[in-house]
Amino acid sequence: MKNSSLRHHAHPLHFFSVVTAIFIIILSTSCSNVKNLQYLQGIDSARLGKVQYGEPIIQKGDLLGITVYSDDPLATAAVTNPLANTVNIGSGNTAGASSEGGTSSGASTLQGFIVSQTGEIQLYKLGSIIAEGKTKKQLADTLTLMYANQGLLKNPYVEVRFMNYKITIIGEVNRPGSFSVPVDKLTAFEAIGLAGDLTLYGRRDNVLVVRETNGVRSMGRLNLQDPNVFKSPYYYLQQNDMVVIDVGKNKAVQNNQATIQYISIAASLISIAAIVTTLFRR
Repeated sequence: MKNSSLRHHAHPLHFFSVVTAIFIIILSTSCSNVKNLQYLQGIDSARLGKVQYGEPIIQKGDLLGITVYSDDPLATAAVTNPLANTVNIGSGNTAGASSEGGTSSGASTLQGFIVSQTGEIQLYKLGSIIAEGKTKKQLADTLTLMYANQGLLKNPYVEVRFMNYKITIIGEVNRPGSFSVPVDKLTAFEAIGLAGDLTLYGRRDNVLVVRETNGVRSMGRLNLQDPNVFKSPYYYLQQNDMVVIDVGKNKAVQNNQATIQYISIAASLISIAAIVTTLFRR
């Protein structure tokens, strides 16, 4: 009888220990690993010091800003005719062109050259120019040669820039959305910074970049925890890229915290009930 009584009293204590251990395991698995939140782990600055940058390619629908310089400001203003290059953008906003012909270099700034669906832009005196598939420098060099070879300007120099450089970031970031930037050299980290960084639940090892170039869609994956991300052709974003941040497993755990709380409460009640029952059976 004495041994039976001891076994009977030991049962609820054993049960409580098991429940406590299970509860601790559940809590420990719900805690996210700090290492999963770190970027660029084990970076080798010497090995990855060389910058690999792919020049963005002009595509259909791009809005280009073109600035023309020459030795004669009056000739530049007459040849480029900025007032003829006003376009409507989006909801009816007008991007007018402006002239800077008063400087000694003879500069005339033209704004709002939209690349048509045939990949061309229309320039005063030059006519239709194929822009799609070229880099900014390639297009600028083409225009410079045309102004010079046709005798339109003396010592011309042309600069081309993107005026609608936009990227979109969706998924597990603090501020998802589309962002227009005044530069055309944007890294994945800079884009994520614009979106307020990833949330605690965003996957830093599997960032998807969706890109369309000349009507062809491609997709690339970035591991922001791996220093080799600098070597990826998707590390430097291009205009109209879409960045998608996947959700990690820890968010599923977070969403189930209420369930875990119910389980812990139920386990506690069962343990208390077992102890009370044992006391009343004495």
